[in-house]
Amino acid sequence: MKYIHFIAIGGAVMHQLALALLKQGYNVTGSDDEINDPAKTNLAAAGILPEKAGWFPEKITNKLDAVVLGMHAKADNPELLEAKRQGIPIFSFPEYVYKVSQNKKRVVIAGSHGKTTITSMIMHILNYHKVKFDYLVGAKVAGFDQSVQLSDAPLIILEGDEYPASIEEKRPKIFFYHPHISVLSGIAWDHINVFPTYEIYRNQFEQYLEGIDKGSKVFYNNDDMEVREVVQAAGHHLHAIPYNMPAFHYENGDAILDTEKGPIKVSVFGRHNLLNMQAAIAVCEELGINKNDCYKAIASFTGAAKRLEKLKETNDIVIYRDFAHAPSKLKATLNAVREAYPSHQLIACFELHTYSSLNEKFLSEYAHGMDAADNALVYFSHHALSLKGLPELDSQTIKKYFQRNDLKVIDNKNELENDIRQLLVDSQKPICLLLMSSGTFDGIDWNAVSSQ
Repeated sequence: MKYIHFIAIGGAVMHQLALALLKQGYNVTGSDDEINDPAKTNLAAAGILPEKAGWFPEKITNKLDAVVLGMHAKADNPELLEAKRQGIPIFSFPEYVYKVSQNKKRVVIAGSHGKTTITSMIMHILNYHKVKFDYLVGAKVAGFDQSVQLSDAPLIILEGDEYPASIEEKRPKIFFYHPHISVLSGIAWDHINVFPTYEIYRNQFEQYLEGIDKGSKVFYNNDDMEVREVVQAAGHHLHAIPYNMPAFHYENGDAILDTEKGPIKVSVFGRHNLLNMQAAIAVCEELGINKNDCYKAIASFTGAAKRLEKLKETNDIVIYRDFAHAPSKLKATLNAVREAYPSHQLIACFELHTYSSLNEKFLSEYAHGMDAADNALVYFSHHALSLKGLPELDSQTIKKYFQRNDLKVIDNKNELENDIRQLLVDSQKPICLLLMSSGTFDGIDWNAVSSQ
C-alpha cells in the first residue's frame, strides 16, 4: 500500500485527486488551514477530512511514499519544510497526475478558455460509446460522480491549466502532462498576478507547444489569430491540425449544426461552444470514434456545471449562470446568449472576483465587454479586494474601464438584489438573466430573487 499526504488537501481539484487515489487503495492523509464545501463534505464522507484546521509537521513521517503539494501552500509551510528535511519525494499536483498516468495515452486540453467545456464534451462522447478512460476536469459533469478518476484504463483526458504547479514549481501545470494528443483552444491574457504582461502569458503556450514530443498531434483553433501565430512559432516538428467554426443556424432558440450528415440539433448554444464542439469531435475521431457516432453522442451533451448552465426557465424568465470572468469569456458568453435569445430582455450581471478582474491594471481589458446586454450590472465586494491584498476600487473607476455609460456598478449585495428585482418587475418582455462569475455573488439566492 502506498502512503500519500496532501498539503492543502481542501483545493477543488486537490481533494478530488485525493479521493481518486483513496478509491485506488492508497492510504491518504492531508492538511489545510481552511476547508470549505464541497471539499469538506466529500472528504468527510470518505473518512479523510482532517480533524483540525492547520499544518501539523508530525503528520510527515518516513512511512510516506510521497507528498502532494497544493498551490495554496506557502514556501514556509511547516509540513513542506519537514518533508524536505526527511527527504520525502514532493510532487506538485500535475507532477503526481503524470506519475500515475505515465503508461496511459494522455489527451490534454489547453488554452485560455473553453478547456472545461471541451474536456467535458470529450468525456461525454467517450462515455456515450462506453470507452474506458480516466479523467481530470475542473467542473462537475453530468454522468460522472467526481472530477478526477484514476483506474487501469489505458486513456486519460486532462484539462490542462496554465497556472503555476506549486510554490516550489512555478512552471505551468500543462508543462508536466506530456500529451500524445492536445488541443489549444484560444489565447487571451489572464492571471495578471503571475503573468504581468500579455507577452509573458502568451509565451507559456509557445513553450508548451515547443515541448510537445514529435509525433504528438495538436488540434488548434484556426479562428483565433493568436493561436495560429503561436502554433506557427512553435516550429515544424509540430503535427498541428486546425479546427474551425461549424456551419449552424438557430430554430426556436435551439442550435442546429448543418453537417454532412444533415441537420443535428444540439443542447448547447453559442459560437464559442459550437467551436469547442469541433475540437472535441476532432479528438474523439483521433481516438477512433467516427464522426457520425460523435454527432450521435454530442447531441445529448447539456454542458458542464456553471458553463452556460440553465438555473431556471418559465414563460417569463430564463436564468443562466456561467463561469465567465476573463474579458474574452465574458464577451463570448454574452454574445452567445444575445444570439440565442434575440427577443428577450438580456440582463447581464458580472461579478469581479478574480485577482486579475479586481486589479485596476487589468480592468481596461473589459472595455465594451458588456455591450451586448440590454441592462448591464457589475458587482464587486470590498471583502474580496481585502482578501487578495488589492487596493480599494470605486464604482466610477470600474465604470470608466468598461466604457458603457449606462453600466451600473454595485458594491452592496442587498442593493444588487433590489436592482435585479426592479428590472424584472419593470420589463415588458420575456427576460434572460445572465449571471457571470467565478464566485457566488456573496451567496445570493437567485431563484428567490427572481420569484419575488
